[in-house]
Amino acid sequence: MIKRLSHVCIYVLDQDCAEDFYVNKLGLEVHTNAPLAPGIRWLTVRSPQQPDLELTLLPVVEGMMFDKGAAEKMRDLIKRGTFGYGVFETEDVFATYEELKAKGVEFKKAPKEEFYGIECIFKDDSGNWYSLSQPKKE
Repeated sequence: MIKRLSHVCIYVLDQDCAEDFYVNKLGLEVHTNAPLAPGIRWLTVRSPQQPDLELTLLPVVEGMMFDKGAAEKMRDLIKRGTFGYGVFETEDVFATYEELKAKGVEFKKAPKEEFYGIECIFKDDSGNWYSLSQPKKE
């Protein structure tokens, strides 16, 4: 029986840039940083408040999982912001929005009241986009 989800893959264009973004801008911490294949690392980050879920920052490169054509298509989809998506939660979306904006995070939507809470949308340095949400209090 499945007990839990432990890792989620986020495809990135450059692992070094992604590591900088997720650690220095979003405030996540590196959990694993180990050689995987030539020029590729097994790089995972996680929130200190949710240490049992790791984001695997995996570069899209020809060879390991993708042939040349597939790698080019994947990189294009990521750059266009049509591939990655996730939701990060915060207790104060307005304060987190201002903090991340000051660090250079690009937002596609400012905080706005929605039926499920307050949400804004940002993208990472590769083009993956995320919702930053403050859930509605019940």
